[in-house]
Amino acid sequence: MSQGMKESAQRVQNVLRELGYTNEVVELPDSTRTAQEAASAIECEIAQIAKSILFRLKKSERPLLVVASGVNRVNEKLISTYVEDELGKADANFVRERTGFVIGGVAPVGHTGAIETIVDEDLFRYQTIWAAAGHPKAVFQLTPEELLKMTGGRVLPIK
Repeated sequence: MSQGMKESAQRVQNVLRELGYTNEVVELPDSTRTAQEAASAIECEIAQIAKSILFRLKKSERPLLVVASGVNRVNEKLISTYVEDELGKADANFVRERTGFVIGGVAPVGHTGAIETIVDEDLFRYQTIWAAAGHPKAVFQLTPEELLKMTGGRVLPIK
């Protein structure tokens, strides 16, 4: 683990260890807030970025995390049919309250509470992918299978 790691990135690293994974959180000098920024900083394809998008379900007020390939746009109507609820926008306060992370750094693990998760089937086209690690400059590499196991999510088409 790196010295002086941001607290939220260190929390993700600790959760990975607690779950029995050896994945290493890496802090980069440049922002990885967007899929494009992350891909440029890591030197990988944008599609290999597992971007975490949090929604606020309108009826239940529960959070829903969609982990999507960096090139895909979430089809909200399609996702609504999966969860039988309408997707609403999660503002910065809702995101921080429900995940413990800021927008642009939401990791797929280490949230403040349990969050239903949908994993984009397109991520399974790659041997390795990269996810946010709790801070806009922190990421970690993993396999799509690890992502699925870590999150307890469902693999579905999201576009």
